[in-house]
Amino acid sequence: MSEERAVAAARELGLAHTVTRHGPVRSLEEAAAARGIEPHQLLKTMVVRVSEGDHRFVLVPGDREIAWPKLRALLGVNRLSMPSADAAYDVTGYVRGTITPLGSSTPLPVIADASIGGRVSIGAGAHGVAFTVDSGELVAALGATVADVTEVSDP
Repeated sequence: MSEERAVAAARELGLAHTVTRHGPVRSLEEAAAARGIEPHQLLKTMVVRVSEGDHRFVLVPGDREIAWPKLRALLGVNRLSMPSADAAYDVTGYVRGTITPLGSSTPLPVIADASIGGRVSIGAGAHGVAFTVDSGELVAALGATVADVTEVSDP
C-alpha cells in the first residue's frame, strides 16, 4: 500500500511526523482546514520532467505555483514539462494527488521553494492522508535544494 511506503520512508529518515487522515476535499482551503493548517502550509509535491528519464520533485506551498523561468534557470535548461499522470505514476509509484517524495519508487532530487517554513503538511501517499512535519527537518531529511522557484498563485 502506498501510504505504508510513505510512513516507512518517514521513519527510515528519522523524520518526526504526525499522520492526519481526512475525507474527500474539493479545494486547497478545504484540505488545509481538514489538516488544521493554513493554505500556505500545505505542500504540493510536483513532478517535473527535465528530460527523458530525468525528473525532479518540486515542493510548492499551497498558495503558490511553480515559476517556470526560475525553475528552468536553476536547472540550467530551456525546457521543462509536467509528465502525464501515467508517467508520474511510473516514476513515483503514486497516483496524482497522492505524490510525495517519501517512499517514491524512484528516488528523485528534491527542490524545495525558499518560501517554505515552519510546520507544514505534505501528502503521505494516499488520498486524505498527510504528514505534518517541521519544514526544516523535512528539507534536511530529503537533502532538498532550497531555491526561489515559485510565485504567488493568481486568485
